Amino acid sequence: MKVVRIRALALAAMISVGAGVASAQEKEQAMDKIHFLIPGGAGGGWDGTARGVGEALKNSGLVRTVTFENMSGGGGGKALNYIVENAQSNEGTLMVHSTPIIVRALNQTVDMGFRDVTPIASVIGDYAAIVVGKNSAHETWDQLHAAFQENPRDVAIGGGSAPGSMDHLVPAAILQAAGSNPLDMRYVAYDAGGKAMAGLLSGEIAALSTGLSEAIALADAGEVRILGVTSPERVDAAPDAPTFTELGVDMEFVNWRGFFGAPNLPEEKRAQYAEVLKEMTTTEAWANVRDRNGWIDIYNAGDDFSAYLQNQEAEMEELMKSMGFIQ
Repeated sequence: MKVVRIRALALAAMISVGAGVASAQEKEQAMDKIHFLIPGGAGGGWDGTARGVGEALKNSGLVRTVTFENMSGGGGGKALNYIVENAQSNEGTLMVHSTPIIVRALNQTVDMGFRDVTPIASVIGDYAAIVVGKNSAHETWDQLHAAFQENPRDVAIGGGSAPGSMDHLVPAAILQAAGSNPLDMRYVAYDAGGKAMAGLLSGEIAALSTGLSEAIALADAGEVRILGVTSPERVDAAPDAPTFTELGVDMEFVNWRGFFGAPNLPEEKRAQYAEVLKEMTTTEAWANVRDRNGWIDIYNAGDDFSAYLQNQEAEMEELMKSMGFIQ
């Protein structure tokens, strides 16, 4: 069995922070406002991350006002182009993004990447999951994989992003690790995670590739079954969901999510954003948001974050070439 492992951050950069409460001094020095730009629609991982971070910043008293703007389109390219082309008016804006800012530049879904904006910090890690509807005939990963091996075209796997994106790459890597040809997979792309989940629940697709945090609430409600998670161990927020390692598939992955500012953002402003996000990760308000979503803390800022992005770009390029996604 071929081993597939996608790293999210070097272990030394993974920091689990304890919960605390913002001090009175911190509240007095609160930022006035942050506007969050979300490159996808409602219900997706970017949307959940931006709104969760905004909630924690507001509830901890670190930022007085938070606003949100969903700007889906072009595989995230519309929002990326917007923040670049309107840099001067977007100094008060943070765009949420994740591994796809690298993947989509590599497969040329978008014509810009992380070098065109200002990396601020990665904040959370979200494991990936393969999910089926509650009435699916496939009750386990082994059953779904067996059906795929029998006739791949009958087992459509959907995701909330464009072909060649992270939602596409992760199940392809899982199938490759399980001994199947990832290029046989029929991937159905939706514009945002909420639409992809609706497609699963309506029976348009056999399974959904998604972030674990997007599946937990529906799994708890009995609407979906989580067949496998890309975590090294079971996640407390979804204790009944097995890891792919348990299932005999050597595949682990955690998708970082973080924030970027406009290009040529003044260094003082960049440092201010990085510091307020760092302070947020020490608050009780953040611990509540993080734990209910099954996220892990991955705070990595400034030049270290930029260096990590360059390293991940090289790793993702090698992986995508090995699976035939790019030449």
